[in-house]
Amino acid sequence: MAGVTHHELALPEFTKPVKLGIVVAPYYKDIADELLAGARTMIDTVGGKYELFEVPGALEVPVAIRILHRQANFDGFVALGCVIRGETTHYETVCNDSSRALTLLGLEGACIGNGILTVETHEQASVRADSFGQNKGGGAAAAALHLIALSRRFLKPRGGVGFRGRGERIEIAGGSEQA
Repeated sequence: MAGVTHHELALPEFTKPVKLGIVVAPYYKDIADELLAGARTMIDTVGGKYELFEVPGALEVPVAIRILHRQANFDGFVALGCVIRGETTHYETVCNDSSRALTLLGLEGACIGNGILTVETHEQASVRADSFGQNKGGGAAAAALHLIALSRRFLKPRGGVGFRGRGERIEIAGGSEQA
């Protein structure tokens, strides 16, 4: 809609370094490169670090993020790619399944910014990936950074496995006990 503006939150500030995994599907390489440039710029703005991982298509992006979330040490993730409507219903499958999988990973605790474009035409994708316009790669990185900041704000200290600290309270059914 022409003339409609939206509000962007100020980027969070971090006292501890932040590291993101960027997972990109370069099926439409020109679009993916622009999205990637936007994401990198946004992460650089907060002094963050990132590592890049490429996968064949949008359906593989959430799978790669799940592997990284379980087996690597990243604070968050940026999902990048582009799905352009074709002549078959495959478009709906790819859009819905990749989005749903990313949402489920987020609900499991992964801090993910979704920058997978779902558009009708290459021209629409170009507008949304433009480094001088509304670069959705940068927006996805900003979303991941905000989620990381939120998760750090409420991070609970972890105790040792099988041990409890001296004087630490343990809540159990029916009361509590002092260590």
